[in-house]
Amino acid sequence: MSTELPRLNVVVASTRPGRVGHVIGAWFAGVAAAHGGFDVRVVDLAELDLPFHDEPGQPVDGGPYAHEHTRRWSETTDAADAFVFVMPEYNRGYSAPLKNALDYLYREWHHKPAGFVSYGMSSAGMRAVEQLKPVLGALRMVPLAESVNIHLRQAVDADGALVPNPAMEASARGMLDELRLMAELMAAARVAA
Repeated sequence: MSTELPRLNVVVASTRPGRVGHVIGAWFAGVAAAHGGFDVRVVDLAELDLPFHDEPGQPVDGGPYAHEHTRRWSETTDAADAFVFVMPEYNRGYSAPLKNALDYLYREWHHKPAGFVSYGMSSAGMRAVEQLKPVLGALRMVPLAESVNIHLRQAVDADGALVPNPAMEASARGMLDELRLMAELMAAARVAA
C-alpha cells in the first residue's frame, strides 16, 4: 500500500427529518480523524438524495451508468478503501435508503471492509447490523465483528445532543484499528484481483 492514507467513507444512512444520524456521523468522523489512520469523508445519504434505483442496466454489469447521480455515487464509492455505516434500526431492520444506496452499485463495493456505528432504542441497532451483514457479503465486502452500538436513551440528552461515553470512544478506536488493518489487506487483494 502506498504512504497515502486509505480513504474511509463514513456513510450516514438515515435520511428522515429530525434524525440524529448526522450528529452521530459527525461525532464518529471526528474520532476517525483523530485516530489518524484514514482520510475521512462523510457521505450523508440525505444529501446524496439518490432516487429509488432507476438505472436501466444491472449493477453487476458495472455501467455505463445512465444517470449523473449514479456516476457520482459510483465515483465516491469506488474511491473509498473502507466504509463505516452509521445506521439506525427501524422496525428491527436497516433503513431503506441504505439498501437503495447499496443496490445501485456492485463492483465498487468489492473487497472493502465495513464497520458499523449503529443506534436505536432497545437493541442499539445491533439487529439492523446483523441483517445488513449478508447483503454486504453478497457485495464481496468484509464486515467487521467490531462495532459501536449506541443506546439512544442513554447517549442523547434532553436537548437531543449526543453525549459520548468512554465505552463508545473505546469501541470506536478499536474498530478503527481493525478497519485500518483490513483496509490494508484488502487493498493488496484488490491489486491482485
